[in-house]
Amino acid sequence: MQNVTHLLKTRRFVPLFVTQFLGAFNDNLFRTAMVLLVIYGIYRSAAQEAAFSALAGGLFILPFFLLSALSGQLADAYDKARIARAVKTAEILIMIFGAAGLYYQNIPSLLVALTAMGIHSTFFGPIKYAILPQHLERDEVLGGTGLVEAGTYIAILGGTILGGLLVVQDADGTYHAEYAALCVLLVALAGRVAGQFIPAAPPSTEDSGTVNDPDLPKAELDWHVVRASINLVKATMHVPRLFVAIMAISFFWAIGAVLAAQFPPLVKNVFGGDQSVATLFLAIFSIGVAVGSVIINRLLKGEVSARFAPMSALLMGACVIALYVLSLGWTPYPELVGMKVFLEEPAGWPVVLALFGVATFGGMFVVPLYAFLTTTVPKSETARTVAANNIVNAGAMVGATVLLFVMVQAGVSVEQTLLLVAAGTLVSAWLGKKLHRACLEAGCP
Repeated sequence: MQNVTHLLKTRRFVPLFVTQFLGAFNDNLFRTAMVLLVIYGIYRSAAQEAAFSALAGGLFILPFFLLSALSGQLADAYDKARIARAVKTAEILIMIFGAAGLYYQNIPSLLVALTAMGIHSTFFGPIKYAILPQHLERDEVLGGTGLVEAGTYIAILGGTILGGLLVVQDADGTYHAEYAALCVLLVALAGRVAGQFIPAAPPSTEDSGTVNDPDLPKAELDWHVVRASINLVKATMHVPRLFVAIMAISFFWAIGAVLAAQFPPLVKNVFGGDQSVATLFLAIFSIGVAVGSVIINRLLKGEVSARFAPMSALLMGACVIALYVLSLGWTPYPELVGMKVFLEEPAGWPVVLALFGVATFGGMFVVPLYAFLTTTVPKSETARTVAANNIVNAGAMVGATVLLFVMVQAGVSVEQTLLLVAAGTLVSAWLGKKLHRACLEAGCP
């Protein structure tokens, strides 16, 4: 990373980085173990499996839509480090419930724990981004954001791989996940320990160098979550530069939600792969986003700019089309195959490279957008701005997940849903172009 590796030696960054890393690791360890256990060990129907993936994605996202306004208000009104520690304590309690669901293979318990983890992430998300401009210098924010994103997706990679490995198949063909149940508890405890060392981040009255816009959300607590959400989004989206940034991020996560929800069914029912291949897909996606986060920071040299966003979105769409074409020509084996056999297929490595391209260009697209959000508003309003973004993101992702669910029930194939993703990247490219103009007007380099 350009000029920011020193952050990995400072207390103003490392505890937050480690806490976020462990949270993302545990999140994906639990979700991967849950999805693979259900799809490979419980359900035996392609329609049920696709519907479950869509439902699980929607339940995880729903709290972002309902509670982001409250989380943003709290993060701007109270010490962010104290809130982070409270959230990590709650994660331990959630994982006790989730571990029981994994151990007893109880789908309702698993879905309840997944929804609770969505609530956990809803309250930690604004803190993660709002602390960065408060603890870092302005020329460190893009690099710090890139490090957090890269670290997050490396954690996703590790959690995804371990989650897949800990769903064990016995000789009689049954699956169990008690090792995963134990692991999610241990990681939750480690995350709470790391959170204890995050430096204090009290409510800020310091301006980040921008003009204080009277149309930005006001620093006040409203416990009516619906009214607070509406008011927060209206106040934030009224600012043109933030409107474009949030819409661009939202379209990105909407198409990402569709893609992620379809990974396990795509692997099993299109490519004929077992859970090791599903783990490979999720791992390649995680590596790609981490690589994209590093590349874009290198290209921009620490500047906050969206000038590469349109190109990144279009290249992401091209890679999705390549994945779609490869899926049409794939002939699966009569039985599910492992990673070695999958990669020995003539189209095996091209599929992996296409997926890697989707993720890399996606990382290049989204990282500067988050840096833009956190550096073009006063520090005292950063958490609420991120929260407003999360609300709109969640709405877009829930809408995309519902659309995916309806399409699957109507008989649309998993391969055909990739075309929906490709179409979404065109909209993202258009919004990226508008964002670059807005960024220049806001005084970004």
